[in-house]
Amino acid sequence: MFAVAYFIIGMTVLSVCAIATNGALDAGGAYYMISRALGPEFGGSIGIMFFLANVCGSALYVLGLVEAVVDSFGIQPGQEAGTGVHVLPQSYWFELLYGTVLLALCLLVCLVGASIYAKATFLIFLIVAAVLGTILVSFFATRPLKVPIRLPDGNGTETDNGSFTGFSLSTLRDNLGGKYDVDYTTGQMMSFSSVFAVMFNGCTGIMAGSNMSGDLKRPSYSIPRGTISAVLFTYLVYNLLAFLMCATCNRTLLQKDYGFLRDISIFPPLVTVGIYAATLSAAMSNLIGASRILYALARDDLFGQALALAKKTSASGNPVMAVILSWLVVQLVLFSGKLNTIASVVTIFFLLVYATVNLACLALEWASAPNFRPTFRYFSWHTCLLGISGCCVMMFLISPVSASASLGFLLLLLLALHYLSPSSTWGYISQALIFHQVRKYLLMLDVRKDHVKFWRPQMLLMVQNPRGSARLIDFVNDLKKSGLYVLGHVELQDLDMLPSDPLQPQQDSWLSLVDKLNVKAFVSLTLAPSVRHGVRQLLFTSGLGGMRPNTLVLGFYDDEAPQDGLARHPAFTSAREEVPLGFPPLRAATTPKLLSAREYVGIVADALKMLRNVLLARQLESLDKAWELRRAASPPPTIHVWPVNLLRPDSARYADTCSLFLLQMACVLNMARAWRRARLRLFLCVEAGTMPHAKEEKLRQLLKDLRIQAQIQLVPWDAITRLHWQTCQGPSGGPAEEEEEEEGVVNFPTNTTQVSDEYVRAANKLVLEQSPAPAVRFLYLPRPPADTSLYPLYLHQLELLTRGLGPTVLVHGVPTPQRLYRGFLRCQHLRDTAALCGQLRFIHYFISTRL
Repeated sequence: MFAVAYFIIGMTVLSVCAIATNGALDAGGAYYMISRALGPEFGGSIGIMFFLANVCGSALYVLGLVEAVVDSFGIQPGQEAGTGVHVLPQSYWFELLYGTVLLALCLLVCLVGASIYAKATFLIFLIVAAVLGTILVSFFATRPLKVPIRLPDGNGTETDNGSFTGFSLSTLRDNLGGKYDVDYTTGQMMSFSSVFAVMFNGCTGIMAGSNMSGDLKRPSYSIPRGTISAVLFTYLVYNLLAFLMCATCNRTLLQKDYGFLRDISIFPPLVTVGIYAATLSAAMSNLIGASRILYALARDDLFGQALALAKKTSASGNPVMAVILSWLVVQLVLFSGKLNTIASVVTIFFLLVYATVNLACLALEWASAPNFRPTFRYFSWHTCLLGISGCCVMMFLISPVSASASLGFLLLLLLALHYLSPSSTWGYISQALIFHQVRKYLLMLDVRKDHVKFWRPQMLLMVQNPRGSARLIDFVNDLKKSGLYVLGHVELQDLDMLPSDPLQPQQDSWLSLVDKLNVKAFVSLTLAPSVRHGVRQLLFTSGLGGMRPNTLVLGFYDDEAPQDGLARHPAFTSAREEVPLGFPPLRAATTPKLLSAREYVGIVADALKMLRNVLLARQLESLDKAWELRRAASPPPTIHVWPVNLLRPDSARYADTCSLFLLQMACVLNMARAWRRARLRLFLCVEAGTMPHAKEEKLRQLLKDLRIQAQIQLVPWDAITRLHWQTCQGPSGGPAEEEEEEEGVVNFPTNTTQVSDEYVRAANKLVLEQSPAPAVRFLYLPRPPADTSLYPLYLHQLELLTRGLGPTVLVHGVPTPQRLYRGFLRCQHLRDTAALCGQLRFIHYFISTRL
């Protein structure tokens, strides 16, 4: 038992010494160590458990002292009152009275302060040392004798004789086995676990020094030396006493008379004084330790006004109210009556605290934080893990029910503190551990092993002012599908002309915004001379390793005045909270924009050159998601998907990269929890004489292969395409310029010259006429023209196409690097036939439409 107990204690002491020598240590001992390492939730909950452990420990020692007093001065069974020194009556209420008086004595010493307690404990140490020396001499000096034992039974008293045999090999041999018997003070059968629970409480005093960390002049120096010395000294003394008792006293004496050392001593009164002094010292130690823990908890404000009273101190700094409150709780525990009744509970509380101390040290060691540099180096994560394992095993061996109840109570405290306690500035070890693990897994995330099967959108949303983009931020959060989400912002300033970085003060406002909107996003701010340069920087530098944005999201470029959607967002209206400060007011409609139309289209072109998908979101601030998704159940809200390039009907296909990516985005939105009620509606544009049902069946098979559930709706658009061919400017009806082949997709660099405004308005009307009106539309975004002078015309046609459509997302997808590589290898063999295939497709389309 001593080996097990001191193995657990030894591992814990190593952890305590490591934490105690890693910087400053304040009041609270183990609570301070745990809370500053594991954060307020763990610290506060374990602090309460440690407080209860010390309170119950103090009550346990007081009850042990009462048993010793009653054994010495109580009226024995069958004995007349007032005989000799046996003058104290025995009963539950009388013993409670004796315990109350003794506890009041401990209270008086603790109220005076730590200085008088230190002097009192030093005096008690001298007394106990003298008694211990006397007992050791008695084992050698006392002659063999019979010790009469009077025990109560059902008929009055029972008399038995115990024997002090002196050193005897047969006595030693008889005492080696367990042979547990009934405890004569409680009438309960003893076992290994119940005896260990009582014995372990005699070893917990080694934490008394760390509990007084706030009263020590040099805690980082004193705690390791004092605690390790105490562990070694008490371990040697306990084992020496156990061996001497085992070799000299028979089993009857050991089991039926707990005060037998007084009977065999050469000076019995001194043993009585030693027992009183040791138990009184332990009771005071636990009482003052409990008060210091309670004071530290109150001072940290983890429980608000519930512990406000415990903050009050005397003029000398002694937390008198914490001492009084601790005394009251100990007084309540005294009603349990017997030492062995509460021993198991106290032991489980202490084991739980010791396990958490080891856990705190283990977390600090595993986090590999540069600031964890304890001067005490005789520990490792192995010792911490062994300490945790030993504590947990013994907790459940002693009492599975009590251990489970204690863990349940700890979990409740953890949850309560997590949701109710204010945030602290101590630093959270969880953050260091998360950083350590994330760095390790980011290094393991090899971009060369990416596969299209496990592709997910990783968004970079550019935000000029969050006041006008609240609903767009929320929409993109639904669209990211557990991928990376970065809010990007470009500040147009020159760092050379500034005294300091202007982005640092803004960081907190952006992070508060992310918290309030409850979106899972990172924030990335940058300085640049222009918005286009800033977006380039963010596309190049955002993310880390395999987690980099693959999709750029922009608000649409139009002349509409921005609306302050942040003030109307439910995150602020429902909680009656103010919009976070730090964001400037929105620009007026007459205020010039920060970027031109040419620069805006240039950003789109830059993103496509960098192989980033592009989403342009128009009128997303008018999307009331809560209303759309909670309106009448019939019909459910819809998501309209147009996977055809409406600006190039002659190259319209449903299986190119961009169309497939558009379908993917619509499906991802439909998979989000908030959008699962919505229904996808896919529009198939058909012309007379082109076998529409065959096309529909082919598209339905494609959706089945892609595992996308969507309703297909045929849309005749002969009148629209007729407008297109009437305005086609190509020579002899041919294409305006040579096509470019991109993995089987015909891209017209100057596609804006191919359609007229009349055609675009007709296409817009076609989209708008499809009823019922959807919650959001997904449209095909064509690639910007290669001629930069056509950028304004390109943007103008996009504006005409999406005018009045409500919440609309224009989508352009690019092939993944793996697909590009495979396409490059394939094009090496098809270089000579690629242009011919494109021409043949165009001629076939031209003849079929004209005929």
